Amino acid sequence: MERDVHVTVWDETGGAGPRAVLVHGSTTWGDDPVFGFAAQRPLAARYRVLAMDRRGHGRSGPSRSPGYTSDYEADAEDIAALLGDGAHLVGHSYGATGAMLAAARHPGSVLSLTLIEPGSYQAAADDPVVAAALQANRENTARMPAGLTPEAYLRAATASVGLPPLEPDPRRLRAAEAAMRERHCWEAPVPVAELAAAPWPKLVICGTWETAPALYRERGGEPLMACARVTAARIGARLLRVPGSGHYAHVDRPDAVNAALDDLWSRPAA
Repeated sequence: MERDVHVTVWDETGGAGPRAVLVHGSTTWGDDPVFGFAAQRPLAARYRVLAMDRRGHGRSGPSRSPGYTSDYEADAEDIAALLGDGAHLVGHSYGATGAMLAAARHPGSVLSLTLIEPGSYQAAADDPVVAAALQANRENTARMPAGLTPEAYLRAATASVGLPPLEPDPRRLRAAEAAMRERHCWEAPVPVAELAAAPWPKLVICGTWETAPALYRERGGEPLMACARVTAARIGARLLRVPGSGHYAHVDRPDAVNAALDDLWSRPAA
């Protein structure tokens, strides 16, 4: 436990391997096998891997941000505390927002930055697909019923895009409640100039979404693929599209994602 933030540590190097910090997205937690980073555990053969639970998720304490159960600004502070004197940083979806902020504010503590399906809407807000998604997100949020329960939210989150339901266990419901009352990542300012100027290598990973239900691809996949493409171009990152994967490329295709991370992390320092 560090600053009320729970961290799952995988390390087969005896502490000698480079540090890597993994930051999960919404409705999940660090070592969750469904949406989190459980499939990245094999990387511990060469690296000290830290999979954090963001505040309000998993085994971490509650948010300290008034009015929010989940907040990318608080995440950025917690991530910075985990970077130590240098770490590879990976953020997925909502977690990519806090990762970008932490990396831009503490560039000397970052060895590399990887964004998986980043929720970086503001970095690509001038893209027509992203602009339409932003408008839809704002309208849908305004229509959210005041008395909506985490159980109902969890059901709606999957049913609305044709996905199978999730098991409503206590940890998943806590993560769903955090997602209901989060500071929305699609409104987060993205420090594009600072990230573009940073000297360390950057990688953006996205799925190709061809196996996703049509409605899910239209509402989620198209804008997120656009966010990945535009963000990569604007911060000077390599873009890796992973066939056969959707929003959870690290879960759908851990072979491809882990190989890409190992390749990035094993490069000599610039």
